[in-house]
Amino acid sequence: MRILVVSQFFYPETFRSNDVAFELQRRGHEVTVLTGIPNYPEGKIYKGYGFLKNRKQNIDGVTIIRTLLIPRGKGKAVNMALNYLSWTLFASLKSVFLSNKLKFDAVFVHGSSPVIQFYPALIFKRKQNIPIYFWLLDLWPESLEYAGNIKNQYVMNSFNKVVKKFYRESEKILISSKGFKESILEKGDFADKIIYFPNWAEDVLANGNQNYAIPELPKGFKVMFAGNVGEAQDIEAIMEAALKLKNHGNIKFIIVGDGRKLFYIHDFIAKHQLEENVICVGRFPIEAMSTFFSKADVMLVSLKDSPIFNLTAPARIQAYMSASKAIIGMINGDGAKLIEEAKCGFTVPAGNGSTLADLIIRMAEMPREEIIEIGKRGRMFFDAHFQMRNCIDHLEAILSKNNNTSY
Repeated sequence: MRILVVSQFFYPETFRSNDVAFELQRRGHEVTVLTGIPNYPEGKIYKGYGFLKNRKQNIDGVTIIRTLLIPRGKGKAVNMALNYLSWTLFASLKSVFLSNKLKFDAVFVHGSSPVIQFYPALIFKRKQNIPIYFWLLDLWPESLEYAGNIKNQYVMNSFNKVVKKFYRESEKILISSKGFKESILEKGDFADKIIYFPNWAEDVLANGNQNYAIPELPKGFKVMFAGNVGEAQDIEAIMEAALKLKNHGNIKFIIVGDGRKLFYIHDFIAKHQLEENVICVGRFPIEAMSTFFSKADVMLVSLKDSPIFNLTAPARIQAYMSASKAIIGMINGDGAKLIEEAKCGFTVPAGNGSTLADLIIRMAEMPREEIIEIGKRGRMFFDAHFQMRNCIDHLEAILSKNNNTSY
């Protein structure tokens, strides 16, 4: 098939859109990606790229077409809005030109935020009469309200209408979390379009090298948090737990990653003299994550308590499972259900830092063999449900219309 992948974010940025495009290409499909100039998450354009540099590439057989955008900068609301809107505008204009030049059989939309990146795909559907397969990774307009703190009803109602339109225009709506179905059905009778299509862990995580050069980590019971350090992760509650455990010198919080709330962590550490308890090592390439995970005793995942996050199972759960690590979740809803179903860890209610601290103490006192066994159950569940090759098998069936079964 000739497949167009539409995603504002793509290699060398680290997103599942990379796996989709490169794996489909390896399987013999002709894949083109319409994307932006890489600038996530630092907000600066990557070295080697620019407004006039590497705008069109061919990497491992995948044709990559990059359109202009305003970099996201330091992640402030205005910068984010300009980043989203500028890419959607330039990508849509580019689509008008490309749709007269390139012919495709299907469009696959990598539906992380912003939802408006659906618009370029819609142009191809209109001009070439081809189906759109919409992989929904964030819920809109709920993300605006609960993650973006947007309360303006005019804005919310406008985006609600836009999202309904996108659902109507989609051939299939692929949902990364089962709880998304509830939100979609509130917007219309789309039940026959919905297919459960979960996240997976990249092969470099599931089968990665554990000898990557990383900083030396402290001795003790290491609780590792890896990934985006943002508003959604309820960093305040994690720091509440760290403060409660200040006198438990054996327990160490290891923060691997970057994000808007990292400054908050640094300030909190300095204010409460937690330098020995909380260690921030910064952001590392995905190739380093297997090594980091191997050094952890347990992995921590968290989301704020909100209606949208309660419908979400974060992709880092699959990543932790792939590393055979026991998981501590300060999370509600679908994320907690997934951990409990896999029997790969324990959960406490979202936002409850005090209870999180109690759970960490309990796990630190467990026999190491028991924690290892819990982690192995996660890997077994991962192998059964979240291997990338199996997920792409499913995607191929969906794209070729050989599988019309809805979730």
